[in-house]
Amino acid sequence: MRRWLISFVISVVFCVHAQAATGRVLKVLPHFLDLQGRHTLSPSLYDRDAYQARLRQHREERSGIRFDVQWKCKGPAWEPLSLIVEMRGGVEGTDPKQYVLEQPIKASGWFSHWSALTLAGDAYQNFGEVTAWRVTLWEGNTLVAEQKSFLW
Repeated sequence: MRRWLISFVISVVFCVHAQAATGRVLKVLPHFLDLQGRHTLSPSLYDRDAYQARLRQHREERSGIRFDVQWKCKGPAWEPLSLIVEMRGGVEGTDPKQYVLEQPIKASGWFSHWSALTLAGDAYQNFGEVTAWRVTLWEGNTLVAEQKSFLW
């Protein structure tokens, strides 16, 4: 009886530790960056939205796009965590392109975190317009969470 109880406790401990972390991608905010690398001119959300509308209309004033991602991860992560942003788009009249940004992250505590992934400079100019995106949270090779745009 005693051996059975010890083996049961050990198997329960291994099963609990074998579970992957659970998490969510709470919010994704794609922001255009101006030539100085700013996404807004003041801390006001209204001003930010107005400036983003201006940058959306005037491509020549843009230097890149930044994805601000709010994510949350519960439980222990047994493998390294990473955020991946996949983008689809391109220049009109050419074949569609795909671009991937990846950033390693560290989960700490039960609260949500913000991470920023940026496509800027020549890579952004060569890519063209972003028409669809998907943000995924990975623990090693295991997909933990995702959020995607309507056109993905």
